[in-house]
Amino acid sequence: MPLDMELHDYDIGGVKTAVKAIGTGKPLLCLHGAATLEGFDFAEGFADRFRVLCPSHPGMGLSGDAPHVAGISDMVIHYLNLLDALDLDEKPHLLGFSMGGWMAAELAAVAREKFDKVVLVAPAGLNDPAHPATPLDTIAPQDFPGYMTHDVSVALPFFPDGSDPAFAEQFGADRAREGDTVGRICAPFGMGHPNMTRLLNRITNPTLLVWGDEDRLLPASQAPLWLDALPDARFLSLPGTGHLVLQERPEAMTAIGDFLAG
Repeated sequence: MPLDMELHDYDIGGVKTAVKAIGTGKPLLCLHGAATLEGFDFAEGFADRFRVLCPSHPGMGLSGDAPHVAGISDMVIHYLNLLDALDLDEKPHLLGFSMGGWMAAELAAVAREKFDKVVLVAPAGLNDPAHPATPLDTIAPQDFPGYMTHDVSVALPFFPDGSDPAFAEQFGADRAREGDTVGRICAPFGMGHPNMTRLLNRITNPTLLVWGDEDRLLPASQAPLWLDALPDARFLSLPGTGHLVLQERPEAMTAIGDFLAG
């Protein structure tokens, strides 16, 4: 059963922006990856210590369409405007996963004063030919679960298995809609920024980089590049773990929570 979370809608520049929320304490803004298929149940692992805020990106999940999005800068502006609308009582921590890690890094680079600590979980954004990401269009649909987690049984429930045609139809429609948005975000430079290391140099916030060492989508071999570029970073490496770190290793949320609360 999906986690019971509050649902709040905001009008951000004419785009309905859905934010799921749970917990009490210091706010923790969580930015999801290039799809919403895994949902936000991971938030339960932080809800005992933080007020967890999980927006759906414009054009994705429960948020409205955003045909104006033409690159990552539009997402950065969107989230700065959302922060204004949230009008939080204190600086939030910022967590980003995968494509959301790229967004979080760019957000922290341009507006580091708006955030407390930063957590980047298997982040996209640093395109290095020596450590290439796996192009999504090269993965056969039936192979995606094995690319998402090292233990495929963790990922399989997020995908259609042929037993529920309605779920399969909705899954396909959701992925097509989200894929269109991701395509426009990535149109300028792919899923990253050619000057990402320069951007990372600006993030003086204490930062935790988290990566599964069996990630088949974004290789953990990129981690040293991130750590070299971030001024104040530490690293949490998770053995036997694929891309969906928070779903495959929920115990990692204790270590992440300790970092944020410390």
